[in-house]
Amino acid sequence: MTTEGLPARRAALRILDAVLRRGQTMDNAAQVARDLPPADAALASAISGETLRRLPDIDALIDGATRQILPHDSKARMVLRLALAQKIGLGTPDHALVATALPLVDGGPRRLVHGVLGTLLRGELPPLDAPRLPEAVEQRWRDAWSEDVVLAARRSIAHRPPLDLSFADHAAESEFPEGLSLAPLHRRLDPHGSVTMLPGFGEGRWWVQDLAASLPARLIPASARQVLDACAAPGGKTMQLAAAGHEVTALDRSESRLARLADNLARTGLKAETVIAEALDWSPPRPFDAVLLDAPCSATGTFRRHPEVLYRARPDIIEQSAEFQSQLLARTADWVRPGGSLVYAVCSLERQEGEVQVDAFLANHPDFSIKPAPLLADGVTPHERGWLRILPGMLEDQGGLDGFFTAHLVRAA
Repeated sequence: MTTEGLPARRAALRILDAVLRRGQTMDNAAQVARDLPPADAALASAISGETLRRLPDIDALIDGATRQILPHDSKARMVLRLALAQKIGLGTPDHALVATALPLVDGGPRRLVHGVLGTLLRGELPPLDAPRLPEAVEQRWRDAWSEDVVLAARRSIAHRPPLDLSFADHAAESEFPEGLSLAPLHRRLDPHGSVTMLPGFGEGRWWVQDLAASLPARLIPASARQVLDACAAPGGKTMQLAAAGHEVTALDRSESRLARLADNLARTGLKAETVIAEALDWSPPRPFDAVLLDAPCSATGTFRRHPEVLYRARPDIIEQSAEFQSQLLARTADWVRPGGSLVYAVCSLERQEGEVQVDAFLANHPDFSIKPAPLLADGVTPHERGWLRILPGMLEDQGGLDGFFTAHLVRAA
């Protein structure tokens, strides 16, 4: 039996196990493939990613093809998941699926895996172009938003999101006339394999940043001279602020992530002061005209790019994140000068981390109020309360957006 493609499949199996059983992020789990050739490492990530995008429906297919109960963390189920994800999501030929799946069982129930695969491959597998999300997530979002939002999330997770580029200036933006512009200094392209091969990357003319993630920095007033980007790494918002002419201080507790930010600044030729510190322990030398707090969160809004968040962001994780965000908001509010701005943002679809968080902050800080957000991007309408809430389904025909919440809070003069 051929062993071609087996290293990538073995790595995909280990990635899936690390995400589902040990709660790792895909980025961390994918380190198991770092010694593979680039094509194999990319295939391992693609296979494990497609599996996570369609996991509930793939499990239902497996359960419907055998009377034997397969534990959710069993090797047999994991191998079947990977094989079916390749068929449905990547269009891998049947013979390649069987040839690369059976060796992964490693002495386990090979006949069972072969039998289930044969049964399913002989039938008509559904396309799963609107796969179900984990039941608990769907119920939470149904209660918080609506059934329409859940259905939109199903549609969006099955497809690779587009590539959004942010530009330092309009001259750089004009070099991509084929892209769709949904906001100033933004272009949307079809998904690309190698971003670094696009024109202008080496010269630092642009950086990759989902349109939704670019909105918080757009709320910082142009008149704000000294701006703090709290929790700044990896630096997309720092570069936006620096390109807009602000004097930026980039604060982050992770030395390695700040090093990546410094690399991005060096590539783009933009300037910012970097500070390695825990925000809750740090004290700035002076108040700022504006503070941008893109707070650590459950990251459930990024499920299109990181489907593992749907399995990692349990209710206790969301609760812990919300508590930390509350502390960060209270801390950074003290650093805003009278009349200054505090822009709060999270890439989360959870009310506890967005709307509930801001309402609690305003109740405890009467000297702050919400400044209604303007129309920052085509099709992105501010909420009647003045904040921005990005949900699945928004700009769906143009490729959609990551889920986000952003509020512009202004301190009384």
